[in-house]
Amino acid sequence: MAPTAAAAEQQQLLPQARKALGLAAHDASGHLTPIRITRRNTGDDDVSIKVLYCGICHSDLHTIKNEWRNAIYPVVAGYIHLLVTSSVTNQSHEIAGVVTEVGKNVARFKAGDNVGVGCMVNTCRSCESCEEGSENYCSRIVFTYNSVDRDGTVTYGGYSELVVVSERFVVRFPDGLPLDRGAPLLCAGVTVYAPMKQHGLSEPGKHVGVIGLGGLGHVAVKFAKAFGMKVTVISTSPEKRQEAVERLGADAFVVSTNASDMKSVMGTMHGIINTACASTSMHPYFALLKPKGKMILVGLPEKPLQVSAFALVGGGKTLAGSCMGSITDTQEMMDFAAKHGVAADVELVRADEVNTAMERLAKGDVRYRFVIDIGNTLKTD
Repeated sequence: MAPTAAAAEQQQLLPQARKALGLAAHDASGHLTPIRITRRNTGDDDVSIKVLYCGICHSDLHTIKNEWRNAIYPVVAGYIHLLVTSSVTNQSHEIAGVVTEVGKNVARFKAGDNVGVGCMVNTCRSCESCEEGSENYCSRIVFTYNSVDRDGTVTYGGYSELVVVSERFVVRFPDGLPLDRGAPLLCAGVTVYAPMKQHGLSEPGKHVGVIGLGGLGHVAVKFAKAFGMKVTVISTSPEKRQEAVERLGADAFVVSTNASDMKSVMGTMHGIINTACASTSMHPYFALLKPKGKMILVGLPEKPLQVSAFALVGGGKTLAGSCMGSITDTQEMMDFAAKHGVAADVELVRADEVNTAMERLAKGDVRYRFVIDIGNTLKTD
């Protein structure tokens, strides 16, 4: 039996299950339409959440169009701030919402709490990565949507009115952090925050470069400035200079195709957060690093990187990758963001505008993150 059919059959057999409204893609066209999905009732270790806002990540677009060849249709995408359970989850990983019910073993949350759920809703919980608090690198990780959970059901994300998730994969939404502008931090925020902390790119006075000024890049600039660092944005788009410097607070802006610009910052950076998805030569960017500098890759180019061994070895430089962050990283990041006034720049859209938003996202026409107003606009009619 195919995974989709098996998952559908299992969800029909779940005891005391309940229906929830969502938005799903049914084929590689990626067109999203309303759907009724099944959510189980709140288990002993679960948190149930009324979804209020859900961010749209570029990975949602890749998934609903099956560009990564891994879609399990119907796909209910989205990362959300939400209430969660461990058996049935919805697709989405920038979810913001309010707790409606908790299981008898749940101690950290109660009804009425504002909470969030990011990119994962389950792991094996016993491997070395899980035991050391790096569950985001668990080989059996269950993503918030388009994954098969440990009970065989397919997970559905935050493009839905309700989610239920295990308490251990829920984070608290700090006071003072708006739900709509905080939702994208559950993916974009922790994706840049975690490697900056891990690789020492959070120390005041250090110089960090940010390649790309999009959903990830604009948040990286904000966190770097909150850390007290010098920030240079590196972009192929000269028209973003004013935005980067005057509005986001970057200290400098260089155009990567301008040789004079690039020469002016050569050998000055302790590290670079590379958010770009383009497959270009890395050599000009490595030249911007100081000896023993680090480039951290968080973007996902479709083609192999062009890397010269000499560009790394000669200066003792490092090329590293980073994927999301742990639950501990995510909660720390959310608390830091609330304390320092860091939030994503978003464009709020209605549920019935989501297909238009996806078309605009494919063209790069967003500044800098779409967020769906699930609570007010996802309606039965």
